[in-house]
Amino acid sequence: MLRIATRKSELALWQANDVCQRLQRHSLSSTLLELSTRGDEIIDQPLAKIGGKGLFVKNLQRAMLTEQADMAVHSMKDMPADFPEGLHLGAVLEREDPTDCFVSNRFDSLDNLPDGAVVGTCSMRRQCQLLERRPDLSVKSLRGNINTRLKKLDDGEYDAIILASAGLIRLGLHARMTERLAPDVMLPACGQGIIGIECKTGDSRTNDAIALLHDTDAADRVTAERSLNARLGGSCTTPIAAYAELNADQLTLNALVGMPDGSIVVRASASDSRNNAAALGRVVAEQLLAAGAEPVLAQFNPDVLKPPGS
Repeated sequence: MLRIATRKSELALWQANDVCQRLQRHSLSSTLLELSTRGDEIIDQPLAKIGGKGLFVKNLQRAMLTEQADMAVHSMKDMPADFPEGLHLGAVLEREDPTDCFVSNRFDSLDNLPDGAVVGTCSMRRQCQLLERRPDLSVKSLRGNINTRLKKLDDGEYDAIILASAGLIRLGLHARMTERLAPDVMLPACGQGIIGIECKTGDSRTNDAIALLHDTDAADRVTAERSLNARLGGSCTTPIAAYAELNADQLTLNALVGMPDGSIVVRASASDSRNNAAALGRVVAEQLLAAGAEPVLAQFNPDVLKPPGS
């Protein structure tokens, strides 16, 4: 019996149960270990103020390191760049729709929002791109699970909110999707739409099991995105976006870095063989730094000024 650590939110449980079902198709049985995380418990403050993305994964990682669980299922966009010693990303599933989604009960598109409209998001990446496109908007922090966020919209706290399309699709909430924001309108987060399975590096039984679920196309794309994010010292406090597209064996990585108020946005793009996914991420990261991203990033993470390996 394989033990799967997961957060307790509806979306996290959907993702973990999806992994259970995939394992079952290979005649492998599994059970869920449902855990609370600090990121789920503290929903009245922005993530940047309480510790960032790692708040969603630390308890799950601890469960694996203390032999309570064999693996953990995560949304890849919530995963920090580095893994604790002894753990690694064992497999990823095929990518769901990676875009962000505009959700509103009153307006049919982002561009049709009136001046001064209140838009909810807790993502500095989204805020940066929203205000670059529409500096007249008022961006207000929005935390909580998907249904909590939708209720706040329905209660009139916001004119619109921005959510990941993948989450709405997975929970069968297609009807709430007002407008899918294409990557040229809002570039997604690193790993958005991809489910990752983390496990212990030395656990051959679990690694062999989840290898049956691994999607190499999604893996190459997320490798490029996460390589860029790691070089730039990315976290939820840093407005970084990265999205890799795969055409045959060619990867194209588009990325940006910006100020939260949208006043500065630096973009870069490059292509390479999928076999060079990690190197491609580093190349685009260096392009961003050379194009002016360095002083922007330094405001959030001074270590980005240090050369690799220092």
